[in-house]
Formats: sequence, C-alpha cells, structure tokens
Amino acid sequence: GGQPRNVQPFSDEDASIETMSHCSGFSDPASFTEDGPEVDEEATQEDLEYKLKGFIDLTLDKSAKTRQAALENLKSAFSSKILYEFIMERRMTLTDSIERCIKKGKSDEQCAAAGLACLLCVQMGSGIESEEIFKTLGPVLKKIVCDGTASIQARQACATCLGICCFIVTDDITELYSTMECLENIFTKAYQRDRDTNGVSSTHNTVLHVSALLAWTLLLTICPMNEVKKKIEMHLHKLPSLLSCDDLNMRIAAGETLALLFELARETDADFFYEDMDLLTEKLRALATDGNKHRAKVDKRKQRSVFRDVLRAVELQSRPSKYIVYKLVKTILLLNNYCFSDRSRKKLFKVRLHSLITYSNDFLRNVFELGPPVMLDAATLKTMKISRFERHLYNSAAFKARTKARSKCRDKRADVGEFF
Repeated sequence: GGQPRNVQPFSDEDASIETMSHCSGFSDPASFTEDGPEVDEEATQEDLEYKLKGFIDLTLDKSAKTRQAALENLKSAFSSKILYEFIMERRMTLTDSIERCIKKGKSDEQCAAAGLACLLCVQMGSGIESEEIFKTLGPVLKKIVCDGTASIQARQACATCLGICCFIVTDDITELYSTMECLENIFTKAYQRDRDTNGVSSTHNTVLHVSALLAWTLLLTICPMNEVKKKIEMHLHKLPSLLSCDDLNMRIAAGETLALLFELARETDADFFYEDMDLLTEKLRALATDGNKHRAKVDKRKQRSVFRDVLRAVELQSRPSKYIVYKLVKTILLLNNYCFSDRSRKKLFKVRLHSLITYSNDFLRNVFELGPPVMLDAATLKTMKISRFERHLYNSAAFKARTKARSKCRDKRADVGEFF
C-alpha cells in the first residue's frame, strides 16, 4: 500500500461561516459573539471547499488510514454545515467512494463510510438525487448487514445507516418492505436465543440487534396501516421477552418499541385488547422502579426515566406517539454520528449533530417539528449583540442559579472526623 498522508482534520472554525445566519430564538444572550473583524465569507467558503475536495480525493488513496481519516473529516464537515450545492455537484463521486470503502474496507473504514452515507442523505434530503444514492448504496448496506463474517461494528453501522437512509429517501413501498425484512432477520434472532435459554443474555451480537430494532421501528412509523397491523400481530407478543435482557440498551429499545406498537395498535383499532396486559405492566413497573444494587446508578437512572414514559404510554395515560417517534429519530441520528469501533455509550452520547445543521436542514426541521428557520441579516445580528458588562451579569446570574439547583442534589451530610 501507499504511504499514509498527513490529513489536516476538519475543525469547527471551518463551519463558522453560517453560524449566525440562522437562529431559532433570541433567549440566550451568551450565544452572541463579541465584536470582531469582519470575515471574508466568500474566501473562507472557497478555502473550505478546497479542503473538502482534498478529502474526497483522499477517499481513493491506497492507505486505509488515509481513507478513514478523510471519511471522518468529511463526516465532521457534513454534520456541521449545510453543503447542499457542493454535495450536489459531487454526489456521484462521493457515492462511488462510499461504496468502494464499504465493499473493500475493514471494520473502522466501513463504519466511517456508513456514517458518511447517512449524513449524505440527510444533507440531500428527500428527492430524486437521494433516491439515486440509496439505489446504489442500499444493496451494499444490506449485504454487510446480513454478512455473518463482517465485524459487528460494521454491521451495526450499516444497519443504522440503512434505516435512516430508507426513512429519508424511499417512496417505493416494496423497497421499504424489503429493508424492514432485512432488519427483522437480524433482531428476531434475539427471540430465538430467548427460546433456547430461560433468559436473554447479553452477547457481542446485542449491539447489532439493538441497532436493527431501532432502525426497523423507525421505518414502521411510515408504513401503511395494513402493514402495521401485520407487524403488530407478529411482534407484540415476542418483544416483552427482550425486557429481560442483561443489556440496558436492548431493554430500552424493546420498551420504546412496545410503547410505539401499543399506540399504533390503538390508532388502528379503538377496541384493541392485549391479553397479557397485567403481566406486561407489572414487568414495566418493575423496570421503572428498578433498584438492583448490581446495576450502575447511571444505568438505573436512565432505565427508570425511560420506562416511566413507556409505562404511561402502554397504560394509555399520556405520551402521544410523536414523543416516541421523536426520541427514536433523535437517538438513531446520534447513533450514526460517531465511530462505531467505540463501544462506550458514554462517549457515544457526547457526540451531537451541530446545531447549525439541525436548525438549517429542512428534513431535520420537519422531523423535529422546529418550523421554518428565522433568517437574520447582518444588521439585525449587530443590533442584537450585548455589551461585555451585560454578558458578565448574565453569566453571573446563571452561575448562581445553577449552583442553587445543583445544591439540592448534593449530599448534605457533614464529614465526621475520627475521634481517639
């Protein structure tokens, strides 16, 4: 192979051009920057595009490390800035590079390529161009997902990417059903493991089952009602078995999927009745009040928070389906925007899509129901800036309020010294 090249990473400064061109509200004075010299946006944009062109060229390099670094830098750029026109001109080149990296690359490179494919579809939105991208990458993603010899991280990344891309671009109902069937073949293996043993144990395949289940659940929200009824009959009596899994993420994914299935079932049939409702609510209530000492405090807190909402949804007390769909979409987007070789959930949820792409991208605004963006010109932004003294007062007040709020959660017991 060729010698690895020094790839200059993409930084937040490269995405600072449009940071103040879109705004969703005026409530945070600290979000406005200090007065400074004006930036030549056209020149900065040209520098950014020149750098991105270099990254695209490096995705065809002989060195696997160079290709992976280029993919990661493109991911950072696509998750931080709207680049519709730039991508439109090079979508076929990017698609070919992603396809090549997924087919011939190894685990980390496949993960990075799958993440870039998802962000590529998010940037393009729903349209003919995105459909062309998915027609090319869809079969490749399905092949990796179903390939038992591929790494679990690569299969997990491709399953997540497959669900997101299909959710965004597909208008073909047969393609939707085919993608859901592919994902079903993955997570239903957790049911088979449950029949073989008395309980569901955590294995190295659990992360793959979780991603496939979340992606499948997301696609279920755009299915016709007749297909939804079939899926409810097929899975509603089997999903509760996954609530006994040792893995926290599997329990949460199964609980949120159950909540969505119940809400969809009640939408299709007002007289819907579930035979084992008492047993299910008892199990959900136990998870919502779990106090087992062998579990970590962070895991218990997260589990109780989720299953309180799931229990209310199942008992038809509150929480409409939009809430569950919002959580699923947001979770799966976050799942896609990181390197899948990192198995730590703590590190995973530190990664976020940049606020700019969330506020500016039409597709994401529709998903999260943010409404149209508020466009502000340079003169308006200048009048909205506050002085350094006012900003200092605001930060001081916020610090005091935060200290008071946190003090309520701290341990008030005084330290007791040793007495002799």
